[in-house]
Amino acid sequence: MSIEKIVQSKYGEMATSGRSSEHSGVKAVAEAFGYSAEQLALIPAEANMGLSCGNPTAFASLKPGEVVVDLGSGGGLDVLLAAQKVGTTGRAIGIDMTPEMIALAERNRERAGATNVEYHLARIDQLPLSDASVDCVISNCVINLASDKQAVFNEVARVLKPGGRLAVSDIALKRDLPAELSDSLAAYVGCVAGAISIDDYRAGLKAAGFGQVEIVDAGSDLNAYALADGQSGCCAPGPSESALPLVDAGQTSGAFPEELRALMTRYNVNDYAASVKVFALKTSESPAESATPCCQPALGKCC
Repeated sequence: MSIEKIVQSKYGEMATSGRSSEHSGVKAVAEAFGYSAEQLALIPAEANMGLSCGNPTAFASLKPGEVVVDLGSGGGLDVLLAAQKVGTTGRAIGIDMTPEMIALAERNRERAGATNVEYHLARIDQLPLSDASVDCVISNCVINLASDKQAVFNEVARVLKPGGRLAVSDIALKRDLPAELSDSLAAYVGCVAGAISIDDYRAGLKAAGFGQVEIVDAGSDLNAYALADGQSGCCAPGPSESALPLVDAGQTSGAFPEELRALMTRYNVNDYAASVKVFALKTSESPAESATPCCQPALGKCC
């Protein structure tokens, strides 16, 4: 089974797990990564499943009338918050490859009464959007799961208008992972083994044509995921959730979440990985020619 199918299966289970802000642990995870209680109260509880590693809507500088796209939109947490910022003259578009997540997000859209929201069942490296049609692309702890991250970066550059921007919360590596972590399928689905280094992240975005790239360690404690019912990683199932099918048919399916929890007991993920804020600006110039700074106070960058 491919890694994409395993990730899709995992998220399908998450979508039907019933996790929501009504569970104190799930709400605590969201708050630990930058969502206020007031923000969470503005959207259906089921839109938050405790899968975030940041809050991209907090530094995307969204404005009324803009078109914003969320890569890996899940239950609609960031899409619904973004929709409020762009208003009825703008559009918030969610992209997710998991049918169960799209169904959940549609239910949350209806509950929220959001008329400027739409969802597409698609991969984030094959966006069903026209060239230069988007003002801002956001994402929350999803790009690390993509097997071809350069294809994702290229697609983002394709759909963004000149002057458009990428504002992403993600997991990136500060140093190489131990082999036990880097070779673990459980750690990949847990948002760790699939992450790339901060330097590689920056290089990939520049190769896609972005003229400005800023990547900042948010300083969040990645062990905060343990607040949500024993969850060990951003994508790790809690003890009450069903396990993923394993590639190795010789193992029992229940070993999958237990493997990740055991790994996270032996290793402090904060030593190797970080929750990062990623900001990139698409210009009409090449990266080498672009020298125009962008004021991003949330990233510590001011004009």
